[in-house]
Amino acid sequence: MTVTTEETLILVKPDGVVRGLTGEILRRIEARGYRLVNIRLVQANRSLLAQHYAEHEGKPFYEPLIEFMQSGPVVAIRVAGNRVIEGCRALAGATDPTAAAPGTIRGDLARDWGLKVQQNLVHGSDSPESAARELALWFG
Repeated sequence: MTVTTEETLILVKPDGVVRGLTGEILRRIEARGYRLVNIRLVQANRSLLAQHYAEHEGKPFYEPLIEFMQSGPVVAIRVAGNRVIEGCRALAGATDPTAAAPGTIRGDLARDWGLKVQQNLVHGSDSPESAARELALWFG
């Protein structure tokens, strides 16, 4: 039996960093049994964010999202493990913190602040293709 290890990108967004939740988010990832491969504290610029969120360009939330992601430091994390993409997305919870289940990062730690863009603490790659593209952007 061969275990396939995949990698994914997790971002602790500026709201998570400013609220001091990076350690708790890392703890939850590690407690789930995933391996932290690389971690970087980044002040993301518009060029990086435009590439990262390219599929959302032209949508009403695009500009507020870019502004939010530039508002403070972001912690970029390369995480590895078996079915890590699926597992980290489940760990993060639903995009809308109000709908996120208890026990998830967003369900326990985030809430809807009524702002132009959802500040929901974390981003996680949604597929192996997205993970490869996003990891290349954030880690080179």
